Amino acid sequence: MHAMQARKTQEERRTQTQRALIAAARRLFAEKGYAGTGTPEIVAAAGVTRGALYHHFADKLALFTAVVEEEHLLMAMAINAAAEGEDEPGPIKALIAGCDAFLDAMQDPGRRQIMLIDAPAVLGRAVVDEIDGRHGLDTLICGLRDAMEAGAMKKLPLEPLAHLFGALFDRAALAPPDELADYRKSIKALIRGLKI
Repeated sequence: MHAMQARKTQEERRTQTQRALIAAARRLFAEKGYAGTGTPEIVAAAGVTRGALYHHFADKLALFTAVVEEEHLLMAMAINAAAEGEDEPGPIKALIAGCDAFLDAMQDPGRRQIMLIDAPAVLGRAVVDEIDGRHGLDTLICGLRDAMEAGAMKKLPLEPLAHLFGALFDRAALAPPDELADYRKSIKALIRGLKI
């Protein structure tokens, strides 16, 4: 029993160290970008040793990948919550609510830096697409499939349409704040334009 408690405590400490590293790295990557952030400042901000960093992550790139993965997961959760919480039900309104939630969440400049600027440059498009495929793209595919199966939207190839909308949303997220309303209006018109 005592050994199990010690093991659990060790596992809790390991998880706590990983969480501290990811949180500290996220703050620094958001503020200074990937290239401007060094591992010494990450370990200092996390309050752990350099050895602890390399025990949990192979290198700065692996830690950055974990941060990007978490950002995608958090975005997918926010989009799902918005789409499910839409007052007026319907798959088209759910898609628009999800788009709005994405653009709202992307108003955080640090998140834009991590997800839209550094991630493609540092990890490459294929890795970012793979991460997105586990989170955001899957959410978008489900929303589009629901709309098509409900007979609310024209039947089109799902994955290409989801990729195109994903690129559209990313571009809108990078728009200057004073132009964002026009991007939202245009995206809503495109989504509604696919209604049957």
